[in-house]
Amino acid sequence: SYSTHGEHMIPIYIFYSMFGFQRTGDAFWAAMDQMTRGFVIGATAGRTTLNGEGLQHEDGHSHLLAATNPAVVAYDPAFGYEVGHIVKDGLRRMYGEDPENVYYYLTMYNEPYPQPMQPEGVDVDGILRGMHLVSAAADGGSADGPRAQILASGVAVNWALKAQELLRDDWGVQADVWSVTSWNELRRDGLAVDRHNLLHPESERTAYVTQRLEGRPGPVVAVSDYMRAVQDQIREWVPGDFVSLGTDGWGMSDTRGALRRHFLVDAESIAVQTLARLAKSGQFDAGRLREAIDRYRLEDPSAADAGNTEGSG
Repeated sequence: SYSTHGEHMIPIYIFYSMFGFQRTGDAFWAAMDQMTRGFVIGATAGRTTLNGEGLQHEDGHSHLLAATNPAVVAYDPAFGYEVGHIVKDGLRRMYGEDPENVYYYLTMYNEPYPQPMQPEGVDVDGILRGMHLVSAAADGGSADGPRAQILASGVAVNWALKAQELLRDDWGVQADVWSVTSWNELRRDGLAVDRHNLLHPESERTAYVTQRLEGRPGPVVAVSDYMRAVQDQIREWVPGDFVSLGTDGWGMSDTRGALRRHFLVDAESIAVQTLARLAKSGQFDAGRLREAIDRYRLEDPSAADAGNTEGSG
């Protein structure tokens, strides 16, 4: 497609890539060398949305591979309104007044799910920089008691929102839920800040992740439909306790719900992991962890809600 810019027609390249970076990595490096600009849509993203296809089609690592390419601006959005802002800013960066030789990689999932309207006062800067608050704790942070921060990306934001309800209703824990649109961009920001602080100790800066989470109580639980190493990219700049949940290891052919229970990334697993971190700091009775595990039957993938099975492989 083309975009009119003054009197010139500017090509906007949009490529669709299935199965992530593992089959297209050399081509993406060549694109960097050729200073390509445009959008790559990483289709069938994640390790649990194209269930039944085997690990070669279940992408748990593309964002790690994307992180190795300095020309790639990678996002893992959850909602359509996030995509809209990311694409708009991408057009500005690649084709605006001061164009950059970068291209965008946006992961899209094989699973249909309802798309919310853009909230009033949406944090556009947060969407573009890598994370924004999508659901604050029900008490608005005013009540006493155990608290937590849940960071999730892509399809995992839905699991995090359900975990927020389970924690509140079943265990009296208040959690904030953040949509991490880009673990990679958050890491790049952290690395840039570290470089600046090393060279300019007289004018130190603070990483964006640190800015957003500093002063917010409770452990940080980070989850995605990717390997834990994707979320672990930001560990260094997270203030306080941090733990990640991811889809490491072999999968299996089953429902999306069973796969997520197998990998321990579903809503119930997020809730129990949050309770476990709170127990380590003495904010939750460690003796009740077994109660939570048994209540949600975490050790039994067949006990999980099958979830959305439309569009399954």
